[in-house]
Amino acid sequence: MSTPTPAAASDRGVLYQFLVGRGVSPGAAHDVQVFAVGPLRIALVLVIAVVATRLTNRLSKRLIGSLRLVSPLVRATDRGEERARTLTGVLTSLLKAVIWVVAVLTVLADFQIDLAPFVATATVVGAAVGFGAQTLVKDFLSGVLILAEDQYGVGDSITIVASATTGTVESVNLRTTRVRALDGTVFYVPNGDIRTVGNTTESDSVAIVDVVVPPGTDLVAAGRAAEDAARQAAASELGDLVRSPPDYLGVQAEDAAGVTLRLRAATSPGGHFAASRALRQAVLERLRTDGLAWAPDPPPGPPPASTAADGPNS
Repeated sequence: MSTPTPAAASDRGVLYQFLVGRGVSPGAAHDVQVFAVGPLRIALVLVIAVVATRLTNRLSKRLIGSLRLVSPLVRATDRGEERARTLTGVLTSLLKAVIWVVAVLTVLADFQIDLAPFVATATVVGAAVGFGAQTLVKDFLSGVLILAEDQYGVGDSITIVASATTGTVESVNLRTTRVRALDGTVFYVPNGDIRTVGNTTESDSVAIVDVVVPPGTDLVAAGRAAEDAARQAAASELGDLVRSPPDYLGVQAEDAAGVTLRLRAATSPGGHFAASRALRQAVLERLRTDGLAWAPDPPPGPPPASTAADGPNS
């Protein structure tokens, strides 16, 4: 039997062993192993990469779908669906890139190309970027969850608890959220710093109207008048802003300053601010004109003439 070549001696493939066992020389078995099995292995890697690429879209949809907050109490919005499609496309592209990088490296390894320098360089660069950009990575991951779960969007009124920031969302991306406060101040909040957020415009809002009346007010009559005034204002002035007739909830608090009466009304998303102001004004004006909380205005006309109280005129 001929002496095997160094390359053949190190080759322990199945086909090589089979041919050597059948009496084929190690050199010939090695050539068959390289020129027959090598291309088949490369073709298999490429086929697997193509199949995996076709499955990435379905995998991305399921992954993004599992991240979404779907509740039977909250109907899906067009904005949420659009965000899901956008994130699905981004994740699909990322997975395809990873699949083909691995496939190319596997093919290059079959050509006996030393990949150690590439792997070492990629490891060092990845470690340096990961160590130096931890906050940035945290912001991006938080942004993906915010968008996938559709926690808020442009035009929503939100409160970020950690920074006590309240305002209207002007833009949101994978790294930051831009919020404009009521006084016009614009805040740029990194998504990684947003742990708890309240959204007052995600669904129907509730307008809470508290009215303080002086001590000694007829509370029963004041409550009836307040509810009637609020319902008239909701029907005549507020239109579609108020979703249901306001309800009188009763006495909320009592102190030296007076007694707090509370009313409640369901409004359209974000409409509770305007509805609260309008309803409060209507209730206060009704209580004033009815003389329940404050004396009504004196009737128009000249003041009555004064008369002497100590006897007839001289």
